[in-house]
Amino acid sequence: MMSNAKERLIIVAESNLDIAQNITHYLADHGFSNLQIAQDTSSVYETLRPYYRHPEKVGILIISEHLPECRIADMCKALAGAQDAYTVPMIILGTQYKQSLEYESDTLLDRAQANGLIYHLELPLNKAELLMAIHFQLAIKRERRLRYMNEELLTNELAERKVVDAKLKYLIAHDELTGLLNRQNFERHLWIILKRNKKLPKNGALLYIDIDRFSLINELEGYKVGDRLIVEVVTAIRMLVNKTYSFTRIGSDEFCLYLDNQSADDTHQFAEKIRKALDEFRFFVDDVVYNSTVSIGIASLLQNDKTIYHPSDLISRARQACRMAKENGRNMVWEYNDTDSGVLERQHDVYWAPLIRKALIDARFFLVFQPVIDLHSERISHYEVLLRMKGKDDNETISPTIFIPVAERMGLIHSVDLWVVENAIDYLAALPDFMAHVSLAVNLSSVAFQDKSLFYLIKDKLKMTWVDAGRLMFEITETAAVDNFEQTRNMILQIRALGCKFALDDFGAGFCSFNYLKKFPVDYIKIDGQFIQNLINDETDQVLVRSIVEIAAKLGKKTIAEFVQSPDVVAKLQEIGVDLAQGYIFGKPEKTLQASNVISIYRLMQNAQMND
Repeated sequence: MMSNAKERLIIVAESNLDIAQNITHYLADHGFSNLQIAQDTSSVYETLRPYYRHPEKVGILIISEHLPECRIADMCKALAGAQDAYTVPMIILGTQYKQSLEYESDTLLDRAQANGLIYHLELPLNKAELLMAIHFQLAIKRERRLRYMNEELLTNELAERKVVDAKLKYLIAHDELTGLLNRQNFERHLWIILKRNKKLPKNGALLYIDIDRFSLINELEGYKVGDRLIVEVVTAIRMLVNKTYSFTRIGSDEFCLYLDNQSADDTHQFAEKIRKALDEFRFFVDDVVYNSTVSIGIASLLQNDKTIYHPSDLISRARQACRMAKENGRNMVWEYNDTDSGVLERQHDVYWAPLIRKALIDARFFLVFQPVIDLHSERISHYEVLLRMKGKDDNETISPTIFIPVAERMGLIHSVDLWVVENAIDYLAALPDFMAHVSLAVNLSSVAFQDKSLFYLIKDKLKMTWVDAGRLMFEITETAAVDNFEQTRNMILQIRALGCKFALDDFGAGFCSFNYLKKFPVDYIKIDGQFIQNLINDETDQVLVRSIVEIAAKLGKKTIAEFVQSPDVVAKLQEIGVDLAQGYIFGKPEKTLQASNVISIYRLMQNAQMND
């Protein structure tokens, strides 16, 4: 029994004071604290009167059947037979009236006895039985009190079955927060429109409305404030919407509005009207004022050649248009167009993302190696590792320019980076002893160094395979290095501490190159190919390459020229003082390494001139 139950009022109604005190002392010894004695009927009611507004504080009435001027049956009806929380269970000391009460024809009395709210104890009194009866009746009262409280929480409408059904039907069809149609009901409405349009084509348009930067308000102010913003935005839009339009909440901060029988111009004007109204809308949170704009995408039923068969197709088009509005600056209206670059890109991503996942699982990626030549010693310095993917046919090779951008956009690039690193180290470990001089340069994505697991993979893999860390070089683009400078720099320092080398790829493509170069811990600088391809004919390129070589030399770094394709460029690079070079003139990316690491640049240049 809970302690608060023992704090409830227990009245001992007994004219014999010694007997009453004997009972109260016994109950006090067992933890009951609120005990009062009443020696006649009027005292019982006087004791109960202060508790009229707090019936939950009343426990039990223990009453002697010999209490003066007491009509037991009437008291049982008034107290034990009371409804709801006002019920007072009764323990009657004596069995004289037991049979007569049982034969009393009264509904309240019958219910009270059936529910155990009236209990008879034989005399002389067995205190252990009394204690058991008290615990039993307090439990009954507590259960009745809980049931009463739960019933009170229900609204009057829910008490009627018809009202319950009506509310359930409403909740099934509407969003609880805003009262708008929910997605399921909205799609049913669109189904009807699409079926009608098969027989009687009529234009209509779907507006997809998304609150800009809604997540920021949720993060700063909390979800309750976010819910209030949604309600106020819906209220603002409702003031502009015709009652015949279908308006729904389709996501946390996303809404759809279908305009039936509207021309393209009218639809665009109405969408602009909503956008402007929300642009002027102000949302107040204490002393802070937020300007909450919306991006709106439009998809028309008869705008495109492709027939729309399913509501989700129309919603998807409007959503893609809304996304284009967000990507192009937010707070604008954008109409769906099959030829939009963003739409085509997403269709491209949807196609390629499962193929990339499959390639990771089924080992459909493979590595190829392109030699990097030391222009002074005429030897292969190392090989650059490049990633390729098998097509549906194993003989088909897919270029990384196709799948790497998709992997970056779809959140798969970290898995691809880890695959390349792991397999490059395994490749080095599998080479025979006479090729222990071979080193590899591994290309990593622009976000590779934001993944802390990369360092631990390299560290653990080198330890497991016994590969010399000095045989491993990593290439990172200048743009990626500048965008996340401190984090990237710290990661590079950790990996270099293992013994690996680094090259800064595409150097010169950015505008802050020299400022960052002196602080960046790399061993090689790869001069961007745009300065190499036309090096012979462009004096500006020659000046820039020469400057890069001179600065790199002073900083103790070597230079690598990429996209070297002609003998004239090779000669010019040697003249300028570039250390290393790679390009098709030295070798294309292949699955196997060249048999010898010795290269005759003179002979290669001769062969190239003869082929020309």
